[in-house]
Amino acid sequence: MQDITQLLQAAQGGDRAAADQVVAQLYADLQRMARRHVRQAGDMTLLDTTALVHEAWLRLAGAADGVGFPDRRHFLAYAAQAMRSVVVDLVRARQAERRGGGQQHLTLDTALADQLPDGDTDILRVHEALDELAQLEPRLAQVVEMRYFAGLREQEIAAALNITERTVQRDWQKARLFLSMSLGA
Repeated sequence: MQDITQLLQAAQGGDRAAADQVVAQLYADLQRMARRHVRQAGDMTLLDTTALVHEAWLRLAGAADGVGFPDRRHFLAYAAQAMRSVVVDLVRARQAERRGGGQQHLTLDTALADQLPDGDTDILRVHEALDELAQLEPRLAQVVEMRYFAGLREQEIAAALNITERTVQRDWQKARLFLSMSLGA
């Protein structure tokens, strides 16, 4: 088995077989990340773990032309972004379909409407808050994506972003505070 870094460099050079080997070697990590996404999204995506990995791989393969992954951590961080994108797109499509496209939903019993949970909206609110954070503090958003969505440890995030572990801890605290304020929790 070749080193992941060498395979990523070969894949960046256009070697399709190397790209496939990267996915094969990191498939267990991708499955673990996908399991986390599917668990967080619940039944809102109608995707299973394998389908999410494959959808994310299609996006990764399509975007890999201009993107270089220097190592395993960067690849997994980008895969986490791709998975998040797949989940958000599916939730948006489901919301549009469920609500009749652009048609407004009308219920005669307002008490019933207030009691219904709307998990789709929660996923979109988190996505929008994370996008807002990325505009204000891109590194904080990267830390959230790498820790929460990719499941990387502080040490791995610090190495990938070339910062200290303590900085990662501070960034994680700041990001959590910002997101909790943005989500009104």
